[in-house]
Amino acid sequence: MNNPVIIAGAGLSGLHAAFLLTKQGIDCRVLESRDRIGGRALSTEVPDSPELGRFDLGPTWFWPGEHAIASLVDELKLETFDQYNEGEVLLERFQTQPPERCILQGYAEDRRMRLKGGVQSLIDALAATLPPGTIELETRVTEVRLNETGNVIVEAVRADGKTESIQARAVILAMPPRLTAKYIAFSPSLPRDLLRDIENKPTWMAEQAKAVAVYDRPFWRETGVSGFVLSSVGPLQEIYDASPEQGAGALFGFFGTPAAAREALGEEKVKELVLAQLVKVFGEEAGNPEAILYKDWSADADTASEEDLSPIKAYGTYGQPMVEGEWAQKLLFAGTETDPQYSGHLEGAIRSAESAVSRILSMSRT
Repeated sequence: MNNPVIIAGAGLSGLHAAFLLTKQGIDCRVLESRDRIGGRALSTEVPDSPELGRFDLGPTWFWPGEHAIASLVDELKLETFDQYNEGEVLLERFQTQPPERCILQGYAEDRRMRLKGGVQSLIDALAATLPPGTIELETRVTEVRLNETGNVIVEAVRADGKTESIQARAVILAMPPRLTAKYIAFSPSLPRDLLRDIENKPTWMAEQAKAVAVYDRPFWRETGVSGFVLSSVGPLQEIYDASPEQGAGALFGFFGTPAAAREALGEEKVKELVLAQLVKVFGEEAGNPEAILYKDWSADADTASEEDLSPIKAYGTYGQPMVEGEWAQKLLFAGTETDPQYSGHLEGAIRSAESAVSRILSMSRT
C-alpha cells in the first residue's frame, strides 16, 4: 500500500487532511485547480499597502465553542483576537432616511474569534507543515476510475495541458460536491443515489459576494457604533467591523443583491453602490477608503456552478454523502458541505477532513 492518497482541493479541508495524513506517515498529494491555496479562504492585502494588513474575502471568524478549529489553531500556534462588538448597531430600513441607532440584545455577548493575518494565516500554517512538493497548483482532477484489479487511478491535467495518471490508495474529494459531479468523470459511474446527493448539496458562499472597505483607522468607533449594520435597502444587507486588532480600519459586507444583478451591474458599479451606502450609514468620512476589496464568488468557476446562483434554501441536504459498493473505501468526501453539524463553518471544513482521514486510518489498520 505505497500508493499515495490523492486529495483534490487545497482549501482548508484538503490541507488539513494532508496535515493529518502526513503526521501519520501516510504519503499524499494535494492537487489544486487554482493557482493558489486556500479555496474559499482568501485573505488579501491592499495593493502597494501591505502595512494595512490582510482582509478576509471569504470566511472571517469562528466561535469559541467550535473545538476542532480552536484545537488546530492552538497546535499551529496562531494568534487570535475577538471580533469587535462594542457600541450601537445601525438599522437601515429606508432608502431616503438615515439609519437608526439601537442596542441589539445579546449582540455584545456574541463572541466571535478572528485570526491575526486573516484566515489565510491558518491556510499558510497548514501548508508549511507539508513536505515540499505535496501541493501541486494548477492541476485539475478530471477522472477517477477503478482499473480491472480494483485499484484507483486518478487522471489530472496540468496548466500546460499534460495529463498524468496516478495510482492511488484512496481519493479525498475536498471540493464543493456539486463541482465534483460537474468536473470529474467516474468509471464505473457513481451510484445514482450518491450522484443525486452531491448534485443537490448547495455550495456554501457560492451565490455570495463580499466587499471590504479599508480605512486608515476604524473611525466609526469614535462615534460609539460597533460597525454592525442591518439593512433592508442594500446593496449590503449586513455590515461588520473587519478591522485588524491594531492600526487600520475596515468594514465588510454581505450582499443582498442577487448574483445575476451584480453581474449585470459590473464590479465598478457595485463598488460605487457599496461606497454610497457606507457614506449614508457612517457619514462622509466613509467616502475616502484606502481601497475597496471585492470578491464575487458566484463568478468563480472553481467555487460556483449554475445551480448555486440562487440563495441557499436546502440546508437539510448538507452532511456526509454515503459511498457504498465498489467505491466504498476508495472515495471519501471532505469540505464544509459534508459535515453534518457545522456545515458552512470553518469548523465543518476541519471536522470533515478529520472524518475522512479517520476512515483512511481505519482502512489501513484493517
